[in-house]
Amino acid sequence: MIICVIDGQGGKIGSVIIERLKERLREDVEIIALGTNSIATQTMMKARANKGASGENAIVRTVKKANIIIGTLGILMVNSMLGEFTDRMAASVAESEAMKFILPVTQDQVVIVGLRGLSIPQMIGELIEAVAKEVRGCAR
Repeated sequence: MIICVIDGQGGKIGSVIIERLKERLREDVEIIALGTNSIATQTMMKARANKGASGENAIVRTVKKANIIIGTLGILMVNSMLGEFTDRMAASVAESEAMKFILPVTQDQVVIVGLRGLSIPQMIGELIEAVAKEVRGCAR
């Protein structure tokens, strides 16, 4: 099973997600850190991702192989993350057959109606449980 965690602008959310996934999931799950820039990738690699890569082409090519993609809402939006997330990146994530787990966090002018107002740590907790359930379901 291949899980891609996509982050940009420092990789802090991605690194927390990777740390929590590593604690929760079995060893045969490969976690790939995909950063929009090298700083984000480095930060996520420190969280013990199995592999890491940076930039548009790395993201576009790697999500094709993923079973699960994790990121913030920005990974589905063109020009999000202060313009770092390109149209090719957003299209490749949206078109991937992988299951997508999205945190409703964005710096863009987007309001998601109907959210419960959870903190980022609470959302990450729910995300980890949902991913663990998906991984268990695929193992059967």
